[in-house]
Order: sequence, then C-alpha cells, then structure tokens
Amino acid sequence: MAQTLHDLPDKKYNFPPKEYVLKKKDDQRNNPAAGKTMLTRRNFLTGAGATLSTVLLHGRKATGQQDEPEQLASQKASEVLNQLNAGVPFDKLAREYSIARSAADGGYVGEVNLSALQPEIQAALRGLVPGEVSGIIDTLSGYMIVKLVPVGAAVEMGQMAYETKLADAAQKNVRNVTEVDGYSVVMDFFNRDPKPPNWSQNLQAICQSHRRALAQASRVTQARLNGLKAQTPNPSNATAMMNAYEARAQFEAYNGPMTNSIQNFLAEYQIAASSGAGKAQHKLEEKLGIACMFQADTENSAKTANIESSVFPIRPEAKLKLAAGEDTAVKHFLNYLGEEPADLGVKWLLNIACMKLGKYPQAVPAQHVIPPDAFKSDEEIGRFINVAPSLGLDIVDISGGLIVDDFDNDGFLDIVTSSFNPCTPMRYFHNNGDGTFSDRTVESGLANQLGGLNLIQADYNNDGWMDILVLRGAWQPAMRKSLLRNNGNGTFTDVTQDCGLAVPATSTQTAAWADFDNDGYLDLFVGNETSPCQLFQNRGGARFVDVGAPAGVAHSRGTKGVAAGDYDNDGYPDFYVSNMEGENYLYHNNGDGTFTDMAKELHVELPVVSFPVWFFDYNNDGWLDIFVNSDYHSVSEFAKSYLRLPLAAEGAKLYRNTGKGTFQDVSKEARVDRSFMTMGCNFGDFDNDGFLDCYLGTGGPSYGALVPNVLLKNNNGEYFADVTTSSGTGSLEKGHGVAFADINNDGTEEILIRLGGATPADHAAMMIFRPPKNENNWITIHLVGVKTNRAAIGARIKVTVEAADHNTRSIHRVVGSGGSFGASPLRQHIGLGRAKRIEAVEIWWPTSKTRQTFRDVPMNQFIEIKEFAKNFAVQPRRSFPLSGRRE
Repeated sequence: MAQTLHDLPDKKYNFPPKEYVLKKKDDQRNNPAAGKTMLTRRNFLTGAGATLSTVLLHGRKATGQQDEPEQLASQKASEVLNQLNAGVPFDKLAREYSIARSAADGGYVGEVNLSALQPEIQAALRGLVPGEVSGIIDTLSGYMIVKLVPVGAAVEMGQMAYETKLADAAQKNVRNVTEVDGYSVVMDFFNRDPKPPNWSQNLQAICQSHRRALAQASRVTQARLNGLKAQTPNPSNATAMMNAYEARAQFEAYNGPMTNSIQNFLAEYQIAASSGAGKAQHKLEEKLGIACMFQADTENSAKTANIESSVFPIRPEAKLKLAAGEDTAVKHFLNYLGEEPADLGVKWLLNIACMKLGKYPQAVPAQHVIPPDAFKSDEEIGRFINVAPSLGLDIVDISGGLIVDDFDNDGFLDIVTSSFNPCTPMRYFHNNGDGTFSDRTVESGLANQLGGLNLIQADYNNDGWMDILVLRGAWQPAMRKSLLRNNGNGTFTDVTQDCGLAVPATSTQTAAWADFDNDGYLDLFVGNETSPCQLFQNRGGARFVDVGAPAGVAHSRGTKGVAAGDYDNDGYPDFYVSNMEGENYLYHNNGDGTFTDMAKELHVELPVVSFPVWFFDYNNDGWLDIFVNSDYHSVSEFAKSYLRLPLAAEGAKLYRNTGKGTFQDVSKEARVDRSFMTMGCNFGDFDNDGFLDCYLGTGGPSYGALVPNVLLKNNNGEYFADVTTSSGTGSLEKGHGVAFADINNDGTEEILIRLGGATPADHAAMMIFRPPKNENNWITIHLVGVKTNRAAIGARIKVTVEAADHNTRSIHRVVGSGGSFGASPLRQHIGLGRAKRIEAVEIWWPTSKTRQTFRDVPMNQFIEIKEFAKNFAVQPRRSFPLSGRRE
C-alpha cells in the first residue's frame, strides 16, 4: 500500500507546489511570491514537511492590468486540472499559467512545513502519494493546485535553479518571526477586489480598491465567524472556529485597536484548550504575547510621543507607565517558553518586555535572561539626540521612502517622504534655513501623489532642478511609477506617461539612476519583484525607452535592491542587483549597450535571500566595494549575533574590491557577517573621520519583528563596530527610508530615518539623530556636470589631506544618493578627520573623461565645482543650531 503524508508525518517530501493560484495573491512580504498561501523559498521551514510544486492561478489577465471575474478564474483552474489529468507536464503548465516567481522553475517551491500551510491546503495534501496532484484548492486567496514529490526523486521541473538549492539549505532551522499584523489577510482581499480597466495607472483607483478590500475583509471575516458561532459547538467544527477567530484576530491587528485582536486570539485559545489542540494552543501563547506587547506600546504612546520607550536597550527611566499589557505579554511568553525553552526569538521578546516594565534583568528567569553585557556597544561614542520633534519633523506614518536634497536650490536641504499606504500622499517639507520646516505638500502639487514605498531623486532632464521618482507595488500587485518633474518654481508635474515610464506597471521599490551609455543623460535601472528588471535609456531628457532585453538585464529573481557603480573604473557604470529568491547579479557594462553578469565569476552572488545593497569605497582605496544585506525575518537569528552564536541563516556580505578585477569576501573580518533583518539603510560619515559608516533600518511586517535598528561605525576601513547601544540610535520601530544629511549646514551629518511598519496600526514617528560634537574637519562639494549629466551622478571625487603628523591620505567618494532604500543628498559631504589642510581635490568626470585638480581648497566650507571650470567657487552657507542637548 502506498504511503501517504498522513502515514508519514515526520518524513520530508519535496513539495513542488507550483503555485497555480487563479486569483492573484501577489507579493506579500514574508511570502513575496503571492502572499501567505503561496509557498516560496522565503517561507521554508523545517520539521515534518513535504516538497511542493504549486500552480498559482489568479484572475488577472496576461497584461497584468485588469482582474478577471472569479467565475472565469474558477473555469481556468478547472481547465488546468483537466490538462494535468490528460498528461500535460506539471512544469509546462506552471510556466504557462502560474503567476508565482517560481513559474520559471516549473513551479518548484521546495521543502515546506505542513503546519505552516493553511488548513485547507493541509487537508488537500493529506493522503496524497508522492507524485500525485491535488484537486483544486479553494483558499481565501484563490485557487491552488499542488503536486507532491518525494525528496531525492528526479523532479523534471525545468531549470531547477542552483540558487533554489542554496536557499533551501540556508534556511534550514531558521525560525521565522510569528505573524501578528493582519497584512496577509487584507492583501488577500486587495488582490481579489474587482478592479476597473487600467486601475494600476490610476492612483485614486488603487486607493479605492484598497479601501474596498479593507471593508470586504472586515465583512467576510466577521460573517464567517458569526456563521460558525451560530452552530452548536462540537469537535468537528473546532478547527474551523479556530481558523475563523484567527482570521478575525489578524484583521483586527491590521488596523487596531489591539484589544479586539487580543479578544479573538483568546477565543481561539480557549477552543484550542478545550478541543485538545495543544500545539495550536501553545503557538497562541506567543501570538498573544506579541499582541499584548504591541497594545502596551500603543497605550503608552511609545510609538509616537514617548519614543524613548522604544530605544534599545530600554533604560529604566523610559519604562512604560501603563504596564498591564506588558505584564500580560510576559506571562504569555513564559508559558510558551515552558514548552519551548530553547526558542531564542521568544526569549528575546521576553527580555524586551521586561525592559519595558523596568524589570530587566531581574524579572527574567535565569534560564531565559540575555545578559546586559551582550548588548554593550563595541565602542562608547556618546549618545545621539533625536531633534525631529524640535524641528516639527516627527511626522507619524507607516513605512515609506525618504529623500533629503535641495529641491529649490536655496542651499538648504529639504525633505520629501512617501507612504506605503496607497491612500496617503507624499509630503514635502521645505527647509526655511532658520531651524524650521514648512509643509509645502499642497503648494508643490505632491498631494495627489499617493503611496510609494521608496523614492529616489535625479535631474533627469539636465535643467538644474532635482526631480523625483516614486516607486510603487512592492509586496503588492503591480502599480505605476511616478516621475515628477521639478518645475523650478516650487511645484512638480507628473510626466510619467509622457516620458514612457508608466506602462507596464510593475511591483517595485528599488531603482538606480546612472548614465550607462555616457551620453550625458541619466538612464534608469528598475528592479522588479514579479517581472523582469527594466533598463530605461534616456532619450534626450524627454522620453525613456526600455532596452533591458537587448542589454541583457531583463531578468528577475524577486529583485529587492539595485545599486549603480563603476566597480572596475573603466568609465562605465555597472549594476548590482539584489534578489530575494536566488543568486544576485553583477552586471558589467560592456560599453556597447550590453551587460554581462559577472556575479558568479567574481564570487559576489550571495546571499541568495537578500535585500538592500550599495556600492561604496569603505576603505578609501579608490575601488568600489559592495555591501549587500541578507533578508531573513528571524528574531532568533538577529539575537544570535549578540550571543556570539553561529547563524543558521545567511548573513550580510561585504565584498572588498581588490582592484585587480576580483572581490574578496571580508564579511567576517569586517564584523558584518550577521543577520540584521535589514530593510531601509544607507551610509555616511557621522563623525567626519573620512570613513563611511552605516545605519541599518531593521524589522519585518509582524509586530513580533522587534529588533533595534543598527549603527555601524567604520574603523579606518578595517572593520565596523556596532555602536547602537552607546549612540542611543537603536529604535525598535521598523526602519525604512534612511538618509545621512547635514540638514543645518554646520558640517555634521545627521541620520534621518522613516519609521513604521506595513499596517496602519504599526505607525511611528520619524527620527533625526544628531551625533555628538567632534573636532574633525570636513568639506562639502557640489558638482555640476556640463558634458556629464548635470547632477554629476557617477562622478568621482578624491580628496588628499595632510594629517597632523605630515603624512598624507586620500578620501574617495562617488556622487550618488547612497543605499537602495532611502536617498541622501547628491552634494557630497566629506569628513577629513584631524587633517591640517587639503592638499588637493581631484574630480573625474565619466562622460568627458576629464580630470580636474584644485589646490589650496579651504576646509570646513561648501564649494561648487563645474565640469571644465578652471576654478572652484566657495558657496557661503548660513547654518542654524539644532535644538537638543549635544553630549
């Protein structure tokens, strides 16, 4: 008799569930391919499991611009199943019909844990013999067909990518953070909401669809629960009741208040206890602990006003005043650890909860305490001050983008933000030059620009005014981008359609400006999650044409980060592409309009699950290095770094450019081989020592993804010291857009960070961290291209200084906005350390391939250098004090 999954609960099988979901469950965070029910490499867990292939079919037409009715989606699912029964290969149908990223691999998803699947999928798999295909599974998100394949079997799934195997191996034993946030529930309904033609091109239509989905999610989850509550309780409907309470609890967590969510989790808990569902009951202890912690933070305004209560490690004087919710959270975590004493992620949350109560470490049982010494900084550098409230910039929102730059050419840096909420407009804060900022969102014309997880700036038409690109659709269905032309009079005009960037809409949050053909106009590389990457060639500042396919870069493995940089100093910018679902790309610019992927040849293809990335010269040797962060939503993996424990997940990678056409992995030596849970991040020089430091925004959608943002100090280009604790910059709120910028023109860079999660309830106030005062010197250089693009993106700067001991050293910079999530000013702030004088400033212009050298350049000044000019110009800049004590 054939053995089935039910017979062998502990045996692992290869589930190639090639996700055929007929109603798109598009990108959703922990499960980027298609939401919670779409099985992707990012969701691999260990334990009793199987290896799946799924076909995900949804009601979206091939154009991706319009959803089909549910009846048609159901018919299509039936057609696919009929073809499978007729002998059509599973992988062929997956590639033809599936909307999952895994479609290119024939639907292969890999090994998953049965308990991680939705109940209806688990039920469909019970009794399946390896090699069999399920029927049509009607899930909350849509229709799915799953095939079960035994581990080790020859799986003809087309090109089963090498990176898939790497991802599987890397994620074994990785404990992902437990989901408490409701994002997947709401996105299920957003994906299924009937949408008008070309909805993805209409920002108001996107907003309206989201609002309808929210209302529908509320109605359906409550109606389902009410229907089951009307039935007579019995063991046969216990699981259905628990699922209904779970869905409602998650939905209530999305918007808040958390009291409603907690009530539903408790009801689910009681059913689990009475029906003998011990495993579910045990897991609910953790969920209730997370929900109660979140409720306590909200009640105490720790997320918006009393933000010291969210700065890690939380000091006793910052403890929460209303402690009931936190006390309850501690009890739930202790109950959970009674059954799972080795769960480091829950131990971490327990320790945080006791900090918030002012009872750490004494109230933490000895077997669960993380000792205070584990959190100590590598160096004591003095505490930073959050000056956002005094500037009126402690704006409260969820996750979003951030640009800091001079949009009106008055010499002061302005601030532009966006929001992940598709109904929230961008905001434009004008720097008045006196310690105040004015909200000019309406006057600038940006109030009708809704949503957008990320922003980047560039002068795309070389008119001398900084323009804005808005990126949308990340973790969501495809949405159009917005290119906003700066009119030079304080207003912006949406020129996306006219410039050729609107169609097709894509799911993206990452792009990079670079003049890849050296014609003097900035081109645009867009990294997409569920469609090929795009390379838009700028045709004279009026129109963009996608040349990604002939250029050889129209590929994607779930792209989440893109960086531009000339790594081999040949005068042509190259691109590094960071992927969440496979090896990364390093596209070498061949100088003839084509690119060659050199990642594997140069050994810079890892991590296979990665997110933000950048090029920077961290050791000042004149060659661009690469820093790419892994992306595992695992609190336990984050905590391991503090306890000096080996990682199960991949860590971040720092690739040092040897200058000989190769890179060397120096992650361990540089002390960055950690799982940071990084999202938004950027680099700058907060202490003006001439070496670039990093600030990493961390977290994940779940309210349990409670880890501090991280500040890394660059020590002479040798290693990075974690100074999060001593600097007081470790906010526990989710970190997104990050920028380093001297917002008051006094020669010191502040760190600005947009905080907040993926849901309306998970909002937070923006922070601006002012570093301690130091005596180091600096210079700020604004480059103006003539033959090179006007914004001088890609131009290289070398500053040679004489130190106090009369030795000289060089400091290197490349003009750009920094990391791939958040944008610093294009003018370059350069720390000089304790230099006695500047010996020379050299500029290399990529388009004209000319070099300028200037001597006798004053320190601690703002200067402007124009391409081909014989002299530089000193720019007098008025500075203003930032309120707040400086230590």
